[in-house]
Amino acid sequence: MNQSSNTVLVVGATGRFAGLVVPELARRGARVRALIRNSAQSDLAKTMGASEIAIGDLRDRVSLNQALAGVAGVFHIGPAFAPDEAAMGVSMVEASVRAGVRKFVFSSVIQPTHTRLKNHAAKIPVEDALYSSPLEFTVLHPANFMQNLLSAWPGVKATGTFAEPFSRTARIARVDYRDVAEVAAIALTEDRLAFATLELAAEGRHNREEVAQMMTEGLGRPIVAADIGFHDWARPLRGTFSDHQLELLAKVHKHYGEVGLGANSLALRAALRREPQTLATFIQELARN
Repeated sequence: MNQSSNTVLVVGATGRFAGLVVPELARRGARVRALIRNSAQSDLAKTMGASEIAIGDLRDRVSLNQALAGVAGVFHIGPAFAPDEAAMGVSMVEASVRAGVRKFVFSSVIQPTHTRLKNHAAKIPVEDALYSSPLEFTVLHPANFMQNLLSAWPGVKATGTFAEPFSRTARIARVDYRDVAEVAAIALTEDRLAFATLELAAEGRHNREEVAQMMTEGLGRPIVAADIGFHDWARPLRGTFSDHQLELLAKVHKHYGEVGLGANSLALRAALRREPQTLATFIQELARN
């Protein structure tokens, strides 16, 4: 590989989360090669800041070899709750080693060793592959994404209620994925985050009553914390998620209801060298748009 290359392959570059990494890399002068499933996504990837397009599939070794040719860095995030997520991630690590990639950033999950949650445990083989490789890795452990609130936001405005399928008193650590994307871009364009494994969370753990109060302040009208069963909450997802995926997601929310989700903002603050986005400011931004 040409070590002067600044090309970064972004897996799922048009996705909700990897798509936030693309403009951050472009802003730092990286040449982004978007790995997408079909050419119909090409224009969107270029709009987001991709300079090159690679059509490929994480399950297809040949397409990965082609996509990685001449690449200096990789950003990888696995498909949510996919049954072969671990195998796809390990395959990408192995392909990156074969291609002579230097830097590899893996967007994993907070507490991957929480093996009672299969979608968390699925990240462990990928991390193990990285730790056992010659790659200059950075592993990111982000908390619950603030962007997950986007799907609920129209209903919040329409009904004046905010419901999640777990206890309203459960305290959840969250993170703005734009901050995670910035950390990923720093790791892929600088050396100071090399070989780091970073827990990434915003300041504070908020329960639903507190989140509803933030929404009240943002919208200037009362928003009430409400309860909803998982099956009712998940109904809009049934066309997108399989029964298996929904079963895994249900276990995540059951865990939240029992013990919440803990995390610390120290690593994110240090990586960014600034204060992370807070949930309150994220909600204020939603309310303005």
